[in-house]
Amino acid sequence: MLYIGVDLGTSACKLLLADEDGRVLHTVSKSYPLSMPQPGHSEQDPQLWYEACIAGVKELLEGRDAAAVQGLGVGGQMHGLVVLDREDKIIRPAILWNDSRTEQEVARLNEEPGRAELCRLTGNIAFAGFTAPKLLWMRRYEPENFARIHKIMLPKDYLVYRLTGCHATDYSDASGTLLLDVAHRCWSREMLELCGVQKEQLPKLYESAQPVGTVVPAAARAMGLPDGVIVCAGAGDNAAAAVGTGTVGRGRCNISLGTSGTIFISSEKFAADPSYGLHAFAHADGGWHLMGCMLSAASCCQWWQSAILEQPDHAKEQARIPKEALGRNRVFFLPYLMGERSPINDTNARGTFVGMSMDTTRQDMTQAVLEGVAFAIRDSFEQAKALGISIPRSGICGGGSRSMLWQTILANVLGIPLDTVRTAEGPGYGAALLAMTACGRFGSVAEACDALVQVESTVEPDPALTARYDRRYRQFKRIYPACKPLFAALRDTNEE
Repeated sequence: MLYIGVDLGTSACKLLLADEDGRVLHTVSKSYPLSMPQPGHSEQDPQLWYEACIAGVKELLEGRDAAAVQGLGVGGQMHGLVVLDREDKIIRPAILWNDSRTEQEVARLNEEPGRAELCRLTGNIAFAGFTAPKLLWMRRYEPENFARIHKIMLPKDYLVYRLTGCHATDYSDASGTLLLDVAHRCWSREMLELCGVQKEQLPKLYESAQPVGTVVPAAARAMGLPDGVIVCAGAGDNAAAAVGTGTVGRGRCNISLGTSGTIFISSEKFAADPSYGLHAFAHADGGWHLMGCMLSAASCCQWWQSAILEQPDHAKEQARIPKEALGRNRVFFLPYLMGERSPINDTNARGTFVGMSMDTTRQDMTQAVLEGVAFAIRDSFEQAKALGISIPRSGICGGGSRSMLWQTILANVLGIPLDTVRTAEGPGYGAALLAMTACGRFGSVAEACDALVQVESTVEPDPALTARYDRRYRQFKRIYPACKPLFAALRDTNEE
């Protein structure tokens, strides 16, 4: 039997084909554009996701026995707002996770009903990327569109709907809407009332590995699939990546270096962060997790390499950095190109280089970008440690993890070993494992991970380098508080 895993990302739809033993037989990537119509706005046409998936599956199956495909799972970018009318037509472009237009709505939610009440209702406070503030923004600025809403969906759920005709979501993705009572795994009546939303407008809730339907005939024909292919509910991209790296059960950790960066800590019990720095979400394995999310991780490198240096070869650029320079850089970089979520929750924060002098080199600044992302991930790492959580080691995945230099920096900034699993396609592979579970190949998500996820390599920290980075991190920690008032003042100046 064969299984398809789909990773619906911000810049591309990545697909993989795996056999029942977990071997990845083929991968395909189909890119699509991102629209930024105004500063801080980030949107996409959901139709592009469907078209990319159709074309990607068709290419994925070239030369393969399509009749052997039994199941399909989707992991996808979280928090995006997709709204459909009564005819299930798209009302407006999706507002994505990295959109920061909802600053005022977030501030109002965190003041009334207030952070403590939001955390009681949902396990989380309001962040600009979450879905509920986007609905409030629509209600205020696009009332005619808001009145037309018949269904509210998340990005991967729209794709599942187009494939199956079913309006469904899973608990892990729904956790990032600020509409879900995460502890009790149900929609929050109070939050729906606050946002002016009816329960009937929301999709049905499922566990990630539950089947929601089969591929409809028209989509099956377009992709070259047989009838009866089972589609599971899927998961948010970070939960899917956690499954793909075996981060399930109690007390496991995974770090993802994708467009955004996350630290993901799995748990068998629900527990919110009383200081509100980390998200408390449901997990795709039926449990829960704490997560810290930074908005710009590998995208910082992409910006620096492509927009500034005009050097697309990341490996060549990083090769300029000598090993002895690690932990000794005098240049710092705040990686807040899109504002920031965990743990500072500041939409005004911006990317900033600090410490340059006449002898600063190109490689110093490249190194500062890599280190800045690592330091920002450590911010969430320290938040988890303050809650009494022990993190002796972590998995790592995402495009940025292909850089051994970056892995080395991160392992030493955190002071822990980092494990890379055999299959690098974290969210897509996790989605395929969910599909296998939905089809009965495994009895649970944990069983699938135990059987198929294997560690391939480990980067160990060096005590001397860890000590140097510890000193640098303490300097880094002083920069944002000093800049925070300036960021707000610059925003006010730009709005004049």
